[in-house]
Amino acid sequence: VQLVESGGGLVQPGGSLRLSCAASGFTFRRYDMSWYRQVPGKERDSVATIASPGGRTNYADSVKGRFTISRDNAKNTVYLQMNSLKPEDTAVYYCNAPALLDKNYWGQGTQVTVTS
Repeated sequence: VQLVESGGGLVQPGGSLRLSCAASGFTFRRYDMSWYRQVPGKERDSVATIASPGGRTNYADSVKGRFTISRDNAKNTVYLQMNSLKPEDTAVYYCNAPALLDKNYWGQGTQVTVTS
């Protein structure tokens, strides 16, 4: 399993970023996918999940209405559109399949920093 996150960066409050995660090594279309984030000293938390098939989505309360998760099964890629970013969104963002968490496969993550 390989998960490669990209798209992070430095952005001002109120700005936007779009994260991408390219997945390989498993049958992507058969798995729900999630985005997680982690700040130093804290646990990794789920922020958004998208089901497959069907595309049903679920969001943490802290990002609801600002973040949108989507996926392209033809490209084995999951996305996270982040709008109206806040300083508290600063974290390293990771993607993964919830059903595969026990395998402990993680990519390198992508750093998102929201600061003025």
